[in-house]
Amino acid sequence: MDTRQHPRFPARFHSSFTSVTVVSGEGDVVDLSLRGCRVQSLTDVQPGACLEVRIAVLEHEPPIQIQQAVVRWSREHQFGLEFVTMAPEEWARLQHTVKQIDMEPYERDKQAPELGESS
Repeated sequence: MDTRQHPRFPARFHSSFTSVTVVSGEGDVVDLSLRGCRVQSLTDVQPGACLEVRIAVLEHEPPIQIQQAVVRWSREHQFGLEFVTMAPEEWARLQHTVKQIDMEPYERDKQAPELGESS
């Protein structure tokens, strides 16, 4: 049974992460929610590790920075993070990003021509 409080949305953002214990690496955020994400990475991280995470959402903007995220699970080149601490402006950027991802299918549908319409 899935007990998440916030829905996760499919995503594909480059990320990097570091920890106090000198774990550092890069990966791809493959799903994202307001409180966490799933990362695909070749870097081995252990459940319980605390990471600082940077998620590159837009090419010409600085990455969203999560000051503290806890690794909740890890398996087969993937791990799940719970976001614990971030600055208010980073929280606002994350909220905006998740809202955009949530709205994307609807925006795409609005832009698609209606069936039966001729150009």
